[in-house]
Amino acid sequence: MNICVYCASSARIHPEYFEATRQMATLLVQQNCKVVYGGGGSGLMGQLADTVLELGGHIKGIMPQFMNEVEWAHRDVTDFVFTQSMHERKAKFLEGIDGLIALPGGTGTLEELLEAITLKRLGQISKPIAILNTRGYYDPLKTMLERCVSEDFMEPKHLDMWQFCDHPQEVMDYLQNAKPWTGGAIQFGPQTADGRAAFGAHSSRQQSD
Repeated sequence: MNICVYCASSARIHPEYFEATRQMATLLVQQNCKVVYGGGGSGLMGQLADTVLELGGHIKGIMPQFMNEVEWAHRDVTDFVFTQSMHERKAKFLEGIDGLIALPGGTGTLEELLEAITLKRLGQISKPIAILNTRGYYDPLKTMLERCVSEDFMEPKHLDMWQFCDHPQEVMDYLQNAKPWTGGAIQFGPQTADGRAAFGAHSSRQQSD
C-alpha cells in the first residue's frame, strides 16, 4: 500500500508523540507500505523518516522548493518531489495513495487533514483516513466534527469518512479493513429545510423559473 502520513515538524513536543510515530512507522514498514510525507527532517516528520529508513523501508518526501531552500528537507531521504507551492504539494500527497494517516500536528497538519476530509465528502477521493489520537490530542477535533453532524451541517453518514485511533495498531487494522467510500458522496451534500438535497432543489427551481 502507498500511505500518506500528515505530521508535524516541531521538536518541542511530548516524548509520547515520538514513540507513537516510531511505532506507526515500524508497522508501515512491516506491512511493506510505501510512505509519502512532507519531507521534513525534524519533529515527527524526522522520526517517521528516520524509522522507515532504519528499517529498510521506502519513504518519499514532498516539499515546496522554498522549504528546501532553508534546508528543512531530510538529508537521508533520496526520493523527493519539490513543488512550486503548498497547494501543489497537497495535491501531490494524494496521488496514487491507498490511505491517509494524520499524526498529531499543528495548523499545517490540520489544514491537510481537513482538506482531505472535504475532498472525500465531495467524492474527489475515496481512501480511508485514519487519525492517530495519541494522548487524546484530537479529542477536541472529534467533538467538533460530531457537532457538525448534530447541528446538521453534515450528515451522520459522514462520520464514516474517518476513524480516530488511540494506538498505531488500530490505524493499521482500520486501513486494511475500512468500509468502502463511494465517489458519489457529493450526493450526500447540503439539505434544504424539508430534507431534500440542496443541489437538486436548486436545479428544480432553475427549471421551474
